[in-house]
Amino acid sequence: MTVFFTADTHFGHEGAIRQNGRPFASVDDMNREMAARWNAVVAPQDEIWHLGDFAYKMPLDDARKIFGTLNGRKSLIVGNHDKATVRTWPWESVHDLHEIAVDGRRVVLCHYPLAEWPGYYRDSVHLFGHVHGNRHVAGAVDVGVDCWDFRPVTLDEILAGRTPPPIPPRQLEAWEIAYIEVAKTEAERRAMNDVLSQRVDQAGGRS
Repeated sequence: MTVFFTADTHFGHEGAIRQNGRPFASVDDMNREMAARWNAVVAPQDEIWHLGDFAYKMPLDDARKIFGTLNGRKSLIVGNHDKATVRTWPWESVHDLHEIAVDGRRVVLCHYPLAEWPGYYRDSVHLFGHVHGNRHVAGAVDVGVDCWDFRPVTLDEILAGRTPPPIPPRQLEAWEIAYIEVAKTEAERRAMNDVLSQRVDQAGGRS
């Protein structure tokens, strides 16, 4: 089982072709090609997280039919264009903000790009959509289809192009420095007492 991520498919949205420079001749062409590319990489048993804006300006019945043709155990991170009805479809789960672990890596999912997120200072990964490739966030990655050849992607692919967050070296606070100095003094005292208690006389025996 492989875990995939995608966002901002905007099935049915003719304006997305023009606004985002999508290489499709028509909405029908876009819908067919994106569905085909999805199913070319995602198997029925795979897990896939859609980070919002599944469809836009499309009859919900038609969008629901496309949803039913797509492989994978699908979960939704709600986007600004995902109407209440879309949230009732048979997703595995539906969230506004969510965390998962993939191969031991902490991954924070949200439709919108965040400035900081849970685990930011521990190198967790933030995945988002919404901006269609128009914003870079160090430590985070836009998984929208406009950035990934209109197909879902794996975490390995994502990490290969991720820029780590610029985390500055942390300065110790005054109380921390004082605590360390006390600990060092106590450690030195214990070490000296241990040496004195284990003194070896000239004959090789302990006094």
